[in-house]
Amino acid sequence: MSARKRISAEKRKEARKEVSLAILRNVPTSPRKMRYVVDLVRGMEVFKALGVLKYSNKEAAARVEKLLLSAISNWEQKNERKAETGELYIKTISVDGGSMLKRLRPAPQGRGHRIRKRSNHVTLVVDTINSEKNN
Repeated sequence: MSARKRISAEKRKEARKEVSLAILRNVPTSPRKMRYVVDLVRGMEVFKALGVLKYSNKEAAARVEKLLLSAISNWEQKNERKAETGELYIKTISVDGGSMLKRLRPAPQGRGHRIRKRSNHVTLVVDTINSEKNN
């Protein structure tokens, strides 16, 4: 590895230490359905978002709720203290397309229709409200 690459890699690692995040990979729902749920909580305070997710009737909401709890736990572990109400918020949350299972379904007249079973990856970053004011 060249010196320039090593230096930039070290900078990325240092920046990553500051951030508390959780990643959910290969969720077997389409990215579009997951984005409906993610858009409900983007930018919210975490405990308010947990309430919204708990009472949402979307199937993907349970998975995002579990991911948010994981991100909160990661933040608590890094900062060695418990999260308080009104302190944390969802800084960024994104949904990317994952791998796709391709299947064929029989169709009339000997044809076959393609079925695409989509999956997605969700990345959630949690940050304190105070850090935005300090910068």
